[in-house]
Amino acid sequence: MTDRRLGRTLDRASHAWWRLVGRRVDLDGDHRWLDAPMCGPGPVGASWLTAEAERVGGTVREDVASGGLLSSMSVLDGAGFRAADLDPTVRDFYEHTACWRVEVWAQWSTLFQPGGELISRLFGRRVQQLALPTRPLDVAHGMDSRVVHLIDANGEQHAAGWLRTLCATGEFVYSGCYSARLLPGSDQPSVHVTFPLESGNVQVFLRPSVQADGSLVLSSPSGVFGSDGAYVVVRDGRRDYAARVPIHERFHVYRDRRGVLRTDHELRLYRALVLRLHYRLEPV
Repeated sequence: MTDRRLGRTLDRASHAWWRLVGRRVDLDGDHRWLDAPMCGPGPVGASWLTAEAERVGGTVREDVASGGLLSSMSVLDGAGFRAADLDPTVRDFYEHTACWRVEVWAQWSTLFQPGGELISRLFGRRVQQLALPTRPLDVAHGMDSRVVHLIDANGEQHAAGWLRTLCATGEFVYSGCYSARLLPGSDQPSVHVTFPLESGNVQVFLRPSVQADGSLVLSSPSGVFGSDGAYVVVRDGRRDYAARVPIHERFHVYRDRRGVLRTDHELRLYRALVLRLHYRLEPV
């Protein structure tokens, strides 16, 4: 079987699995909070940006030299978060992400590293999406970061695309869509991150909180369907299915004692630690 045929077989099997374990959802109605970009066949990369802009009646703006993942951190203000309490440097990173350089280090749990390598080879690198680095040398030459804005019909920032590629190869590691979104029945907006895939996507809703030192914690805890956490959405013809998945993340964005902005990122499967990532963030 050729690599291409194997890839298509794996994709069909993956979609069938998520249809089986997921629930029918109405992305135009009760489950509109899960309405997010998808893409067509082939590598993902940046291919979803134009289609998503057209879908929301807007445009893609690439000339955002100081653009951020969020237009303002105040869009997250709610019952459990006040942007005014953030360390100004942390806030600047999210509001002017394009002005920051990102260095990353990865450390996998010994138990999960082989599985991570297999998934990265079979899916991530092939589709150019969610290709998590599995070896230290994968990111030894650094990671490029590019921010693109999706502008709605009113000229406002609808979302931001954050495209991260390996400097050594140009291959995509992540291609994410970032915005703020309010979950059903919640009075606290979440950071909403979507990773588009063919006829589907992976979505993460991150709950923001400010620590006593002004640092930021974003977390996707365990919970019920409709609360902060990770979801997989797939489309089968005119039907959409969604499943909540037991993947939990925690980001801690802070300044160290020398004033350097850093992020500690943990990814867990249920309670088991799968992967630690550390980011050093420097102004360009």
